[in-house]
Amino acid sequence: MYDFIVVGAGVIGSMIARELSRYEVKVLLLDKEGDVSNGASKANSGIVHGGYDAKHGTMKSKFSRAGNRMYKGLNEELNFGYTECGSMVLAFSEEDFATLEALKVNGELNGVDDLEIIDQAEVRRMEPHIHRSVLGALYCPTVGITSPYELTIALAENAVTNGVELRLNQKVMSIIKEELFTVRTQDQTYRGKYVINAAGAYSDKIAAMLGLNDFTIIPRRGEYILLNKDQGHLANTVLFQCPTDKGKGILVTKTYHGNLMLGPNAQEVDHPGDVGTNKEVLDYIVATAKNSIPSFDIRHTLTAFSGIRATSSHHDFIIEESSVKGFINVAGIESPGLTSSPAIGKYVISLIQAMGVVLKEDPSFNPLRPGIIKPKDEGFEGVIDGPTPDNNVICRCEKVTEGEIIDALNRGIDVNSIDSIKRRTRAGMGPCQGSFCGKRVAAVIAKTKGISLEDVPKRGQGSSLLPPREDRMFWRN
Repeated sequence: MYDFIVVGAGVIGSMIARELSRYEVKVLLLDKEGDVSNGASKANSGIVHGGYDAKHGTMKSKFSRAGNRMYKGLNEELNFGYTECGSMVLAFSEEDFATLEALKVNGELNGVDDLEIIDQAEVRRMEPHIHRSVLGALYCPTVGITSPYELTIALAENAVTNGVELRLNQKVMSIIKEELFTVRTQDQTYRGKYVINAAGAYSDKIAAMLGLNDFTIIPRRGEYILLNKDQGHLANTVLFQCPTDKGKGILVTKTYHGNLMLGPNAQEVDHPGDVGTNKEVLDYIVATAKNSIPSFDIRHTLTAFSGIRATSSHHDFIIEESSVKGFINVAGIESPGLTSSPAIGKYVISLIQAMGVVLKEDPSFNPLRPGIIKPKDEGFEGVIDGPTPDNNVICRCEKVTEGEIIDALNRGIDVNSIDSIKRRTRAGMGPCQGSFCGKRVAAVIAKTKGISLEDVPKRGQGSSLLPPREDRMFWRN
């Protein structure tokens, strides 16, 4: 029997589980996929927003700036990768400056005290490759970039280290409330005092299992294009165009690991598992992104992907104990959900305490988690088929060693797919997209896990690949 059962091991569920692991309680974290971070948490821009765009007075505005200010300390503990690079919302017309002024006023109401409207000359000084038609921008220096899936993995690893039980491949089929909650998956039954619904795009379906139908999730797909690192120098900050009623619009940003990313669009879809990519949408993303940075070379594209935003019918975060006592919804956590996640985790703890639950701090809690990826300078002497794991290079594009892969497989989360190792070590994320290292990664997994090479899966559900390079003739500069 568990004190808390958390449904969903994305960034929100993993953050809540880690916060609960600070206390002397028994926590179970469930996910229907074969790894953590297999939903929206692995398929988003990785931007830690400044907090200026969330409408003042909403739950989003309550948590976004607070979450932003927590990232530096969180990264110091968990080593997932985070840096502040700043952002600009670009003005292309005099009318756009009215939008920038409104964003600035809204941001200041949200507690964002470092906003500045800068002129064309300053924009060009900071962003030499910006489109010549840009007239100015709203600048926020405290916007950051992170690796969202590495953050989620780090949270889950640290939660497991501190006693949380993680069960993967456990799709929740039913929840019954009697004296306790009974949570049934396809092959297991779990009982707990409290259930926290952090199931992302499926959170309305989880709530409906208890007869709760006061919100629905509208799956909204966003598609992205990821370019090689040789294009990353084109953007120094996160570049937004003026927002519309559909969202923040098409952005151009350098990723935490130095690639260039374009996107996303916003399109409602019928099913939260619909994560394909569409030629016409990708054409639109390219054309719109060129209004910000015209000189990127789309021929240097590595991959395209999409993710589902869990937009709620309330059009705001839903974080509350439901009418079923002991069942907490943490739902509708779309952008800026990644940004808000550290503050949401803290808030859920305060919500639990306000429900009358006494949480006693665990003196053995360890907040620290070492990183998996080891920084390598020019003096790194790794070689293909090196004599020891620490200098045996498995992925030559990203210089990933056998030692890093072995480390990733021994972090308390039972994974064995090439895709899981890719997210933990970046093996396969370089220009060759795994054509060189894929089989080599599989061999290390098979050896470390004691399984046959044929039993090493390549990837989980929810991935989308570009057509072969020779078929991308619709993208031309």
